[in-house]
Amino acid sequence: MENTSQKKTAVIAGAGPAGLTAALELLRHTNIHPVILEKDEVVGGISRTVRYHGNRMDIGGHRFFSKSPEVLRWWEGLMPLQRPEGPDPEKEDRVMLRRPRISRIYFLRKFFDYPITLKKETFSGLGLRRVLHAGCGYLWSCIHRLPETSLENFYINRFGRPLYRMFFEAYTEKVWGIHPSKLGADWGSQRVKGLSVSAVLRDMLSKALGRKDRDGAHVETSLIEEFIYPKYGPGQLWETAAEEIMSLGGEILMESEIVKVKVERGEVKSVSAKDKDGNLTEIHCDYFLSSMPVKDLITCIEGTEIPVEVREVAAKLPYRDFITAGLCVNKLKIGRIQDTWIYIQERDVKLGRLQIFNNWSPYLVKDCEETLWLGLEYFCSEGDELWQMSDDDFIHLAEKELIQIGLIDKGCVLDACRVKVKKAYPAYFGSYYSLNTVKTFLDTIPNLFCIGRNGQHRYNNMDHSMLTAMECVRIIQSGNLTDKDAMWNVNTEEEYHETKKS
Repeated sequence: MENTSQKKTAVIAGAGPAGLTAALELLRHTNIHPVILEKDEVVGGISRTVRYHGNRMDIGGHRFFSKSPEVLRWWEGLMPLQRPEGPDPEKEDRVMLRRPRISRIYFLRKFFDYPITLKKETFSGLGLRRVLHAGCGYLWSCIHRLPETSLENFYINRFGRPLYRMFFEAYTEKVWGIHPSKLGADWGSQRVKGLSVSAVLRDMLSKALGRKDRDGAHVETSLIEEFIYPKYGPGQLWETAAEEIMSLGGEILMESEIVKVKVERGEVKSVSAKDKDGNLTEIHCDYFLSSMPVKDLITCIEGTEIPVEVREVAAKLPYRDFITAGLCVNKLKIGRIQDTWIYIQERDVKLGRLQIFNNWSPYLVKDCEETLWLGLEYFCSEGDELWQMSDDDFIHLAEKELIQIGLIDKGCVLDACRVKVKKAYPAYFGSYYSLNTVKTFLDTIPNLFCIGRNGQHRYNNMDHSMLTAMECVRIIQSGNLTDKDAMWNVNTEEEYHETKKS
């Protein structure tokens, strides 16, 4: 390994997309030595790939799509894209597949396109009364705009109250554990800012006229028809990035939980981490890039006075936790379908979303021809009833709910597991509205940079998290450490990137 004693050092909290991107960018474009501290035993964060009995699970589902050419080049630089003249996925392991985007809503025990379309199947599935009610509700929303003081009003302005009640209200409450009327419109402006009935109509008209936009530059992401995906799931790309970092001389210390961020004379001077055996290691640094939850970061800072208000706001920042049940089944009651994931709108079950991993990539499944590998996604809060359930009880609940809504028959589950993820989603209620108080304080420490989803307490997509890291490195390169606006402004522009319903 190259001698790093004369180099400046950047300690990076977290080996998720933001942390790994930052480390690789530092190695490629600066003479700064990155040291990543990751408290888990695997890289990738929520974008990791979980392995279980020969099957692979994508936690939360990660479509690789971005309107940023820089991000697209970055991905393909690590894993080449499947092309007619390119790598053959049957022979090459490190390859990005082209995958069709097929997602639907399951409501009234029927399937509907997501986003909702004006196809005859939609009208027949909803029935004439609901269709007329939805149409009138949408027209009323066009002339009677509500103040966007909540996520509920945000949705109603774009879809009308009837469609909001049918396709957004219950699902959103499942995701966040709180009614949309009590959630900020900020989440909508980040995640579904360009999606509306009018956007769907424009897309349908464009397709009817034969216009194509394969690169996605002018289409809302919920309307894209194709995305790219690593052969063995998202974790494969981040494992490849980790290997590249280490080959270039960077360090990644696994199972190392940050417990102290020491500040002297207004700057971070060292970071201390505890390994799985409880041993402490202190690393002196010139820069500290944090993708750890803001709540945890504030509790770790020592050596500088933290205003009481900052501590209180950070301590109360809300998060939503996440559980996936992986079920290997011999068949679905409805037969083989092509969906990557299905949004479960049924109010009589806790299940929020269903993934079919065979359709993300057949290489995720040990026996793709004879079995289906499903991911049942539940949104919860650490310590609640779902979180406290034993693995066996939770898997039983997941199986029972799939039977209840008519997707599988009893006895078809061959194998199952459960994966729990803490602080998967930064939430937009409570003390979130005072987050700027915390941000302002953190920005007074010039060599401290907050990147990624949890680092900024912003529900970023994977490409946005990467862009915060890229902007961070550019700021470090510039030498002007007091202007961090470019880093904080990622995903606040009007032109979007990726949209999901969660």
